[in-house]
Amino acid sequence: MRLVALDSLDAPELDDFSRLTDVALRRRLEPAGGLYLAESTKVIGRAIAAGHVPRSVLTRRSWLPDLDEMLAPFPDVPVFVGDDEVLEQLTGYHLHRGALASMHRPPLADPADVLRDARRVVILDGLADHTNVGAIFRSVAGLGADAVLVTSTCADPLYRRSVRVSMGTVLQVPWTRLPDWREAGPLLHGLGFEIAALALSDDAVPLDRYAVPDRVALVLGSEGDGLGRRAIAAADTVVTIPMLHGVDSLNVAAAAAVALWAITR
Repeated sequence: MRLVALDSLDAPELDDFSRLTDVALRRRLEPAGGLYLAESTKVIGRAIAAGHVPRSVLTRRSWLPDLDEMLAPFPDVPVFVGDDEVLEQLTGYHLHRGALASMHRPPLADPADVLRDARRVVILDGLADHTNVGAIFRSVAGLGADAVLVTSTCADPLYRRSVRVSMGTVLQVPWTRLPDWREAGPLLHGLGFEIAALALSDDAVPLDRYAVPDRVALVLGSEGDGLGRRAIAAADTVVTIPMLHGVDSLNVAAAAAVALWAITR
């Protein structure tokens, strides 16, 4: 490893790790700069195993043994080492997970390539909360769906919080961004997918009565407004989770887990 002691916070290479608490700024800068942040040695390991290349790493000295083997293929990548006080001054929070890596963002796959061999996929339409996005990726990985597709208005799956909440599964599950529904609908239908919108509707099919087809794309909408009209218009059917005691819906991440359990079995 190419170790670099953090004697100063002025090095331009440290810009990737500065002001991590400024969410709005990082939402703009990270994708535009072609990078994302992997937090914790477990997530860094999963990113590297997925073929992603680190640009630099920030860590405490005590975590160097955990990083040694995984960074062996990248001897020229700088590993910045500092104590807790310096790391917190740089990032804006306590680096309790041991390490951060600035990773080169891989190019997005063509949606048709992601869908070609899939049978059960999830589409996230306009979700704004990175926690929900990460939790859904974890459910997709754990419950056996094949891929995730996100619309242009959905939160970034590679944002630091999404990656962390997903426990790194966002780096394992195939995913990409969909075009507008005017193109996405015909694309999915052309590949043999039935589009099932999870939403509240008078004519919705209860999830426990839904006859799951051979290939299905389950569409989930934003936390506040639910699915937009274009997504619902593109759907072949609307399904809903039967609820009790006057509760009309679940949090979108919880709803995704329930629906995934049903359609993958």
